[in-house]
Amino acid sequence: MQQLRTDLTDRQAIADYLLEEFPFVKDPGVLSPHEGGRSKGLQRLEQFPVEKYAKQRNFLDGTVSVLSPYISRGCLELEEVRQWALNRSKYNALEKFISELAWRAFFRLIYIEEGDRILQDIEQPKVAMKGHLTTLPEDIANGETGIPSMDTLIQLLKDEGYLHNHARLYLASYIVHFRKVSWRVGADWMYSLLIDGDMGSNHLSWQWVASTFSNKPYIFNRENLERYGGSVLPGDPRRDDPFNYSYEELEAQLFGGSFVSQPARTSGKYR
Repeated sequence: MQQLRTDLTDRQAIADYLLEEFPFVKDPGVLSPHEGGRSKGLQRLEQFPVEKYAKQRNFLDGTVSVLSPYISRGCLELEEVRQWALNRSKYNALEKFISELAWRAFFRLIYIEEGDRILQDIEQPKVAMKGHLTTLPEDIANGETGIPSMDTLIQLLKDEGYLHNHARLYLASYIVHFRKVSWRVGADWMYSLLIDGDMGSNHLSWQWVASTFSNKPYIFNRENLERYGGSVLPGDPRRDDPFNYSYEELEAQLFGGSFVSQPARTSGKYR
């Protein structure tokens, strides 16, 4: 069996070499800004101002760790990150970050325990979902929905293979509840594009949004999108804006008024 070269040190040279050796792999174009390897993961960890995380974590331009690519690929261990955080600051400033590490560990354990069962509804959905589409609409796959905020998130996902967790929740909610697409279809699509793809975290989080692994569906409205979108998202046209309603109005539109929810909490399962 032919061995791959290990003497290349330049990222672009490595990418060109891999495309040459594996021509069936689609050319990604511009390389991801997230560099791989344990040394890069440790560098990002040391530069992470964890004390800012609790207050800024829900904002798309806020401070998050972006450690998931390194954790999901085994470059960093969850316990290693937890110990680093505990040695960095007082616990009251770390509680949110530590709890999100616990979420990742929880999803990992569920996946180990349940295996491929996470590819099916863990629980009965709390809203009607029988008529949901079983293929992803092309306009979503191509980032051509006509809704600038959603198209921006889709393009970021395709370009970088990474999204802030809140952005993933927005996109999942839009696909499952606003566009009525099966959560499994959306989860498989996102997983195929992620550089930090983790089957447990990804698919169980989509089930959390869909309400097949939670007690209510996750939805968002215009106010929420504008509050947390920050400088990342462009504004959407007000005319025919699908998000510009109160939560009560959205519940009536999306679920026929059969379910009463409150805005779901955001979680840092991907961070």
